Amino acid sequence: MTRAEPRNLRRRLVTPEGVDLGVELGGAGARATAYGLDLLMMLLILVVGSAAMAYLLRPRAAEPMAILWLLGAFALRNGWFILFELGVRGATPGKRALGLRVIARDGVRLTGSAIVARNAVREVEVFLPLTFLIMQAGAQRADAWLAIAALGWSAIFLLFPLFNRDRLRMGDVLAGTWVVRDERRPLGSDLAAASTSRRFTEETLDLYGEYELHALEEVLRAGHGTRLSIVASAIRAKAGLADDGDDAAFLADYYAALCARLERRRVLGRSVADKWQGRG
Repeated sequence: MTRAEPRNLRRRLVTPEGVDLGVELGGAGARATAYGLDLLMMLLILVVGSAAMAYLLRPRAAEPMAILWLLGAFALRNGWFILFELGVRGATPGKRALGLRVIARDGVRLTGSAIVARNAVREVEVFLPLTFLIMQAGAQRADAWLAIAALGWSAIFLLFPLFNRDRLRMGDVLAGTWVVRDERRPLGSDLAAASTSRRFTEETLDLYGEYELHALEEVLRAGHGTRLSIVASAIRAKAGLADDGDDAAFLADYYAALCARLERRRVLGRSVADKWQGRG
């Protein structure tokens, strides 16, 4: 969050297991900076690619080179955002540099269709009007009113996040997504060091990743009986475990065992970011 951003960007995000992750939305300034970084990296790739095409195809192939350049630019600007956000981190390099990631607003898995939808809208928001304007200028048919209309169209969409409380792009509205701060807090050593009286199978521990682990830590520290019961019941149901009547002890043991499991994986270079990693 930048200094210019308001301080009311905390939101509740309740997962299907009843865990409130308490996310913090990415501010408009951070998102704009991340977008600028991504554009800069894509521009560098286009410059290098253009130079390579110019060298390989030579000036005699100007028209095929122009077609290849347009196709390559289209594939790059769409593939860049879609492929990176479909990854484990749910973030482009620009978002990662600013500590942001994309998540689903309903707390469930971020689907490929949602990622495609939120990024396809960007074509209508920015790239199509600007591409049309550049083509008109190249054909020497552009005029001042056309330029104003194209830039005004893009400005409406680019400024849209400033006029809604959740800092949503139009693509976020249609896809049901949030861009949030990717908080990587250290795990609670006091909770993780607690001795465990229960033993959990690898399959049971594989149900969750580090993202959910932090939420479980918050539930344990709050110690609210109702929330402990809801979360414990959700984990038992998912893992097929019997209810022994001691929700707090069960969650503490599960937390400690999951901490040890994730730490072992981290040592082996197989860190699990969240419960959806590796599930297709």
